[in-house]
Amino acid sequence: MRWSATCLFQELAGASLMIALLAAPSATRAEPGHEQAAVQIEIAVVGPMSGQNAPFGEQMRRGADLAVRDLNAKGGVLGQSINLVVQDDKADATVAISVAETLARRGVGLVVGHLNSGASIPASAVYAKHGILQITPYSPNPALTEDAFRKGWRTIFRTYTRDDAHAITVARYLADVFKAERIAILHDGTAFGQSVGREALKNLRLAGLQHTLFLAYAPQQRDYSDLVSHLRSRGISVIYITGWYGSDVALMIRQAHEMGYRPRVISTDAITTPRFWDITGRAGEGTLLTFVPDQRKNPAARTIVQRFHRENFEPWGYTLYAYAAVQAWAQAAESARSLKTDALVRALRTASFDTVVGKLRFDEKGDVAPQVVAWYVWHNGRYVPATDKDLLPHPTRFPEQQSSRVPPLCRDVGGYEAYMRRTGEACRLY
Repeated sequence: MRWSATCLFQELAGASLMIALLAAPSATRAEPGHEQAAVQIEIAVVGPMSGQNAPFGEQMRRGADLAVRDLNAKGGVLGQSINLVVQDDKADATVAISVAETLARRGVGLVVGHLNSGASIPASAVYAKHGILQITPYSPNPALTEDAFRKGWRTIFRTYTRDDAHAITVARYLADVFKAERIAILHDGTAFGQSVGREALKNLRLAGLQHTLFLAYAPQQRDYSDLVSHLRSRGISVIYITGWYGSDVALMIRQAHEMGYRPRVISTDAITTPRFWDITGRAGEGTLLTFVPDQRKNPAARTIVQRFHRENFEPWGYTLYAYAAVQAWAQAAESARSLKTDALVRALRTASFDTVVGKLRFDEKGDVAPQVVAWYVWHNGRYVPATDKDLLPHPTRFPEQQSSRVPPLCRDVGGYEAYMRRTGEACRLY
């Protein structure tokens, strides 16, 4: 199988304080030259606006805020202006539920959020109970929409690709390219980490790789040298790390390199912040990850990206997916000529929408269709689209085995099987 950098899937405590909108113009302020009616519609964006994941929350806030400002500059939605409420869920399930209940009492018409699945899933029950539309720009755990669909909740949507699409993509890649290697999957016990890790493990076993090492680790530790030493002693040459905290992944990579251990490392979009390279330095070079396509390069986003740049903000990560969530809601309202939830849900499930991430369509479960996954690689301090060369295997360095013979490459499964019959040893599948 020739690996492409993009893969397409057709199926698949306590009250929170409202955060003041800083560093960008208020979402309720009309652009110069445009007259604005009194605020009549209130929507919210909810995510981790503080703590380690605050950069991701900032992306969500920025995206939703600019989308609302742009709508208000054009007269709002159905002639009514929009007020954006920003809430911090601290990426915590208990806080997320409290925030959701607060927003239900306020009577908001839309929630753009939450970020992490561990917050979105419990909060979604509150939104479904009160008939509040929820469109998340991330929360990739399949359970968010699968469980809601099974329970008959129709108010939950997602503009981002699901975990299982990423896990399947990585598992197929590992099975095709590293079948003869010793592979480990590491997760941090979070809903995100377990969801991706278990889906990858399932698909690797379906592909015949029955001896994949599957380990959990404690997140946000200051030292992973014992874990790294264990992996090295087991001869692990390929590691798929599905943790929620990118800084954990970065620390493992740095400590492995300090030991002279050079496994191939693959991770998730958790490592898409500059902090990854701040921790790894050159040790992060060549680290692979799956993410969605870089929507900043989408022609439909060109003007909006330029707007963000003029505000000295780089709209990476979930920024444009949050902007698109507001766009889809607004276009659904215009199509239905209504702001009632039932009418909006019908429109969202039957129409397609022109957004900054391209044409957006939702399936019957509220997932974006189709599901798209792209490969990236860290290179010279930035993550960039991976090339076919980046996806090729490279010899793993084990300090205690530096003088040992490296098995030859086999270009296909036939060559692998022939080499096994002839020598009784495994080669490395190209």
